[in-house]
Amino acid sequence: MAQPSTADRPVPGSGRPPESRALQGSAGFRLPWALMVLVALLVAGRFLLAPHLTHPALRTWATVFVAVCVQALPFLVLGVALSAAITAFVPASFWTRAVPRRPYAAVPVAGLAGAVLPGCECASVPVASGLMVRGVAPPAALAFLLASPAINPVVLVATAVAFPDDPAMVVARFGASLAVAVLAGWIWARFGRAAWLPAPRRIAGTGEDRVSLFVDAMRHDLLHAGGFLVVGALAAATLNVVIPRDWLTAVAGVPVVSVLVLAFLAVLLSICSEADAFVAASFTAFSPTAKLAFLVVGPMVDLKLIALQAGTFGRAFAWRFAPLTLVLGIGVSLVAGLALS
Repeated sequence: MAQPSTADRPVPGSGRPPESRALQGSAGFRLPWALMVLVALLVAGRFLLAPHLTHPALRTWATVFVAVCVQALPFLVLGVALSAAITAFVPASFWTRAVPRRPYAAVPVAGLAGAVLPGCECASVPVASGLMVRGVAPPAALAFLLASPAINPVVLVATAVAFPDDPAMVVARFGASLAVAVLAGWIWARFGRAAWLPAPRRIAGTGEDRVSLFVDAMRHDLLHAGGFLVVGALAAATLNVVIPRDWLTAVAGVPVVSVLVLAFLAVLLSICSEADAFVAASFTAFSPTAKLAFLVVGPMVDLKLIALQAGTFGRAFAWRFAPLTLVLGIGVSLVAGLALS
């Protein structure tokens, strides 16, 4: 009987067929060349194109794009790492004990849990996905997704620093943001459909150790979410340059219109929740209610967050959940603003 050749013989302990090793070697061979080509293109662009890109609008666009990415990337990595850790190291039985079984009771518990986990909206999306994978009811995970970037200690401290003479703004932001998160979770529990929010897919990792599962999950989520972060940053930078600032000053004195303008501006600018309070404080011509709407809506609905939600949960979910959150954010801010007036 013919003996198998050395090329076809499996390597002891590898557990992989020869074809898999060949593909892996091919990918490993192509990766350095792709990186070298990318570096060469960047260097060529630096010397050939940069001297011609001197228009102030282009410089502003580049500054905003880089700022959004630089602000969000560390928190995105933090959220991805936390999500991967939840998937790999936290048993599913923990969540069944920690979170109430009934969705209507689980929603406020998950919303309050967002107060103890620092992170911006980019971090909350992969964490919420990880919670769903581990068996948490989707309405509760969505309440956490909205509450975490808006009421965590880092954001509240930043708000207090940005509004040193107005401590009521911190209380109003906490209460309004938590109310929006809980209401959105309850509404989704009542009217949401499974087809709009498919269960997040995760490699089961059968036979893998927990560290390998953690690394694989983190790599998958980071590459997936990072691309949508770049898309959202591109849109935010473009709109930031296109919208004239004179328009904002003209509508600042109109009560309801000013609230709507700052709410939609929060969506377009896509500022990280740890920094948005300082931007809101700079809108001196606007009322406290309009500033509150900016602070409530921004961490829950912005371009990069919509892109991340669409990439993680699907477009059918994003195009329903984002408008719902926006309407709730504006409505609750108008009600809470009465206390600030």
